[in-house]
Amino acid sequence: MKTIEDNRFRRGMSRAAPFLMAGMLLVSCGQEADTGKATGEDSAISIMAPLHFPHAPDLSIIGEIERLTETKLDIEWVPDGIYTDKMNTSLMTNSLKKATFVKYTDYTFVKNAVRSGAFWEIGPYLDRFPNLRRLNPDILEQSSLDGKIYGLYTERLSSRQGVILRQDWLERLGRKAPSTIDELYETMQAFTYDDPDGNGLDDTIGVADRNDLIFGVFKTIGSYFGTPNGWAVQGKALVPEFETPEYMATMNFMRKLYEEKLINQDFAVTSKEVQRNLFIRGQAGMYIGSMLDAQRLADAAVRANPEARFAIVNRIEGPYGFRIWSIPNFNGLYLFSKKAIKSEEELLEALRFFDRSMEGDVANLMKYGFEGRHYEVEGNKVRLPKESQEMRNNEVSVIYTLMVADLSNPNIMKVGEQDELTALAERLSEDNEKFVVKDPTVGLKSDTYDEKGGELYKIVSDATYNYMLGHLDEEGFKREVERWKNAGGRDIIREYTLDYFGGGDAG
Repeated sequence: MKTIEDNRFRRGMSRAAPFLMAGMLLVSCGQEADTGKATGEDSAISIMAPLHFPHAPDLSIIGEIERLTETKLDIEWVPDGIYTDKMNTSLMTNSLKKATFVKYTDYTFVKNAVRSGAFWEIGPYLDRFPNLRRLNPDILEQSSLDGKIYGLYTERLSSRQGVILRQDWLERLGRKAPSTIDELYETMQAFTYDDPDGNGLDDTIGVADRNDLIFGVFKTIGSYFGTPNGWAVQGKALVPEFETPEYMATMNFMRKLYEEKLINQDFAVTSKEVQRNLFIRGQAGMYIGSMLDAQRLADAAVRANPEARFAIVNRIEGPYGFRIWSIPNFNGLYLFSKKAIKSEEELLEALRFFDRSMEGDVANLMKYGFEGRHYEVEGNKVRLPKESQEMRNNEVSVIYTLMVADLSNPNIMKVGEQDELTALAERLSEDNEKFVVKDPTVGLKSDTYDEKGGELYKIVSDATYNYMLGHLDEEGFKREVERWKNAGGRDIIREYTLDYFGGGDAG
């Protein structure tokens, strides 16, 4: 069996190659910001956060946050593509910052460290702070571990997943936006072979994808086919998604896209940045992922081609109607290292910063930037001028990662008028709530999954990619599933089943 040499798509893995780059690519921010305070390194609040944009934020904004919160910040912005690796390395070498962001997708693999006492339990302290005491109890419960609260959550809707595509290409080809799986495939085919950009060249593909089975194309397409969200409840047992016929149907669909060259042929090893660039440059007509990315993608695409126009679709009907996978309502957690924070007093200082960051003056600065430069105020609402959009993207948007519980924060001003695509994406994300599919294992306990989940996921992700690339047939894929079971997967099934039903036989 052939294997995929580039393993970047494996969730939660400690991938060796990017480690060599991490030191060169990390971006520190906040040290240069002059707040007029002679604060020593030990009293600064060090933070590690993912960088989702090419540039770190404007230092003047960081400096103003420091001034308003009376806090010295030492922020290490780590490019998102290597963030998991850097976080895992810091965890293994016991060199975490005082506050370290842990993505939801990586949280499982950090749980053993949490249970071993590497992080502070913050639940008992939240009531001391006016804003932290108002955190959503449901989301706190979703993010808790063994009934204890260890992290401050960054908030998100249940599902932002959908299809972003070239409206001008649809119109040139006389097509409407797809609303079924068949129409989605036909649109991808037309975007590949019917010269949608009208340049007479065979230089386009239907959809751009990346090395990510969750936030790339695969899992969203799987929802359309009716694939369970991680696990299915069947009878008196929980069954992993990759043992369902819907998962196989999704793999067959992706394999067809690959064989017919409707998708970038190197999607199994393509980075998110390259995927976005394929769409931005007009080489691909479709991007499947977070609909809230639409405006940023469109702004970048229009700079390359002023004629480019975009549509967003969230309802793609499959054999079970409309379905979309959902996630718990936290994007990740800020965990507080006991190695970096040596006393309760230091912990309270760190929590005080995050509490203060939820006040209106700081929260609106972090979300919108400087009034008059990045946004305007009309009445009691924010106006985001189109002409300052690029400036907001370059200077402000990255700071969003630092915001905790922002969606439900009453101190944040509402936007009066938004960019058309952003407003549409938010409406469609809310519409997704009507047919989201939840993961039944959220909140369940499996010691085997916590211990071996990462290495076991490698077996399934390798097998999934190798099937889609034609390196495995169905029997070969099933053999890999058996290997997953024999390596610990059968124990995970049993443990989840027992926890879900309070007893029973997982088989």
